[in-house]
Amino acid sequence: MAPWLLNKPRSDWFLLSVPGFLLGSEGLFWYRKVYGLPCCVWESCDSRLPVARVTMADRASKEEEQGVAGGRSLNEAQRQVLDRCLHALRHAKNDSQTLAALLLITRLCPASQLDKPTMRSIFEAVGLNLPARLLVTAVRDTEGSGLPRYELLSLGTALLAALSTDPDMASHPQLLTTIPLLLGLLADGLELNLQNRASGSPKDHPKGKGVSERKETRKSDGDEGRDADGSSAVQDTSKLDEAMAADCFLVLTAVCGLPRGTEQLLNRGAIPALCRVVEQNKALNHQRALSLLGSLLSGKTKEKAWSKHPAELLSLLLRLSKDFCQSSDLTRFQMCAQLVQFLPPAGVASKSEELKEAISFVWAALRPMLQAKLTPKQIGLVLVLSACLLDLYGWESVGPPKFCCLLVNRACVEVRMGLEEPPGSDLSPELQHTLTGCYRIMEAAMEQACTAGDAAPPHSSSLNALSLQQSRQVLGILQEAFSAIMFHLQQVDPSRFSDPFVFATFRALCSWLAEETSCLKEEVTGLLPFLIGYARYHLQEGTFEQSLSDWLAQVSVSEEREAWTGGEALRYLLPALCHLSAEDAPRKVLLSLETPVLLVNFLTRSWTSLRGRSGSALTRDPSMETACSALLNFAVTEPERVRKDPCFRTLEAHLSEALPVLVHKPRLQVLAANYCTLGLMIGRLTTPTAGTEGAAQRCFFSAALRFLRGALRSGSGSGPVQVSVSWEESWEEAAELWRLSLQALAGCVRAQPWITGLIRDDGWLKHIVGVLTESSGLPERHTEEVLEEVLCAVVEHQPDSQQEIREVMRSSGGGALSRMKNLKKLVGV
Repeated sequence: MAPWLLNKPRSDWFLLSVPGFLLGSEGLFWYRKVYGLPCCVWESCDSRLPVARVTMADRASKEEEQGVAGGRSLNEAQRQVLDRCLHALRHAKNDSQTLAALLLITRLCPASQLDKPTMRSIFEAVGLNLPARLLVTAVRDTEGSGLPRYELLSLGTALLAALSTDPDMASHPQLLTTIPLLLGLLADGLELNLQNRASGSPKDHPKGKGVSERKETRKSDGDEGRDADGSSAVQDTSKLDEAMAADCFLVLTAVCGLPRGTEQLLNRGAIPALCRVVEQNKALNHQRALSLLGSLLSGKTKEKAWSKHPAELLSLLLRLSKDFCQSSDLTRFQMCAQLVQFLPPAGVASKSEELKEAISFVWAALRPMLQAKLTPKQIGLVLVLSACLLDLYGWESVGPPKFCCLLVNRACVEVRMGLEEPPGSDLSPELQHTLTGCYRIMEAAMEQACTAGDAAPPHSSSLNALSLQQSRQVLGILQEAFSAIMFHLQQVDPSRFSDPFVFATFRALCSWLAEETSCLKEEVTGLLPFLIGYARYHLQEGTFEQSLSDWLAQVSVSEEREAWTGGEALRYLLPALCHLSAEDAPRKVLLSLETPVLLVNFLTRSWTSLRGRSGSALTRDPSMETACSALLNFAVTEPERVRKDPCFRTLEAHLSEALPVLVHKPRLQVLAANYCTLGLMIGRLTTPTAGTEGAAQRCFFSAALRFLRGALRSGSGSGPVQVSVSWEESWEEAAELWRLSLQALAGCVRAQPWITGLIRDDGWLKHIVGVLTESSGLPERHTEEVLEEVLCAVVEHQPDSQQEIREVMRSSGGGALSRMKNLKKLVGV
């Protein structure tokens, strides 16, 4: 330790007016706050020494006297002293030397004059060993330390708080190991017990050697402090003071701000500990804990947090919901954003009847708020919370139909007012947040209003109870709002294609177009260049998934958060393309925009991703099926384009590669049916002169015949034909595609006669004739018609097949086969 400091009278030490630390021969001294935090308090473990409290005003006055100006750099003399102190820190042999060097730095080099590189050098020189060791020693309460636990903890947390301001220090594994200790201090105060504190194990903390238990109340008066006037004041060792709690929260908040900080806190028990802090209801700690919990539950760790700690989080949410309902109107507005953060994922919400009841009370509290005259900020808070509640339970708990109409109306009005601004107007982040919530309300209303005419099921939502007039009013309001959305998107420049809010707006419009394309036809057709260009940009670029994910973590409304990625923008547009490609005018625009090329590109990319999965990860992709439907519309309505466009040759090659694989994937049977149908529909357009048998074609048709053959089996006894067991689960969706495939197969036989040999050689003809002969009939007339059409086409081009079918009909009566009149004429029976 510096000789001049040791020789200085002890009574003068407290005059130092900058944050610092000193380990003297008779005791340990330190400022309560580090580097300019709100107040500085000298504390002493030696009861004979006075404790002086230095306020920020005192410090500011002294620095002003010394000419210390904010932002001013160190002079040459200070820089030399700093270099010597850093050398002393790096080569300190014990804690006494470390703290003495640190004291000199804080005394001679004020924090306001240190730049970031210099601060980092100091932090690196101090290191994390000392504060971590102080915390471990305090928790283990070893007799050998000779210091009160409270003082060890106070110094340890203060040092960690200062060090955590540097991101590299905050992410250091040694600091991360102290997180359970800090959480324990906040949740349990100073009543830490080694037996139930896993963080006290030697393997988790540096230099931990041995543990000894002792009583909290020390018999010596060394645990007592004295106020400035000399009066005695015994320290309450069971409670954590505000300053120490603030330091703990500073460290936790610094860690939370790291790229993987939320995961680090979650894995170290932050959720249950912080929930206990909230339950203690201490004013400052309560708010700090809620803020930190909100950060943990607002990002990608939300689902993981709820899956690990559902009981604690549900209890906290119920408490917050109760507080929300019981608070005044002004406080409710302030609590809206807070309540949004603590809402669970939909899967968790559906399992809790208690939460469902609490949400109904929240809706009841929201109704008068929504009916009142509100400022733009207030209505934004209410609408975002309403959107998140809709994500949990739909319209069931919202309230009477009139209120549902009011909610939709207010959301649509906000969208119109927010988006119908002059071109070039920038939308504030707060307005974007509000509009995103409004989009969700509009989507939910669209889904319900379109089914209002259907019979309402039991426990149906109040929106289902709308009268026909109310439903028309809702649809009219929605139409005006979506018209404003189209107006806004028309103004979007390609340079803004990576803007996450543009994506949210695009997605909302796609949800409406998926249900309603008959309204605003001209506007929709005029917007197609933007929609296709936007989808193509993100399919090819896929550049902003991370920024979009970060933005969604902030806007809270996230019904399908995992699916909101830029590369998947086309998925939201596909249902609309399926409708629009069936209409003449929009289809011409789509063809001019090379939409088939976009769809083929999407299919090949999606297939590559799908093929890379296996086992339980291999699930249906409805978007691929919808893309097939849109391409099928082009194949049916635009035969000349299909014959000439090279992208359809690329599509044929893709189908030839994929279908043989899909035939053996029962979970993907509907996709296989789409691929089979699409390939056969394209195959029937091949002209006879160009129809040359190739290996890829033969591979595709063999797979198609094998796939189609597996759909039917003979009935029991002499009963009708039945659907195969392997097709029963998907038959409702795949039946129409199967019949359409057979029609296309008949066209392929006529366009490419060589296929008849394949039909015979691969056993399709034998199987179908056998099933029909052994059964009394077919379940549907349409199925019988398409089978007869294929058989007639085969018989026309294959004399050997004609002879076989004739013999079967004559020898066994033919069963269901004998009911096919056109076939009987062709074979001469």
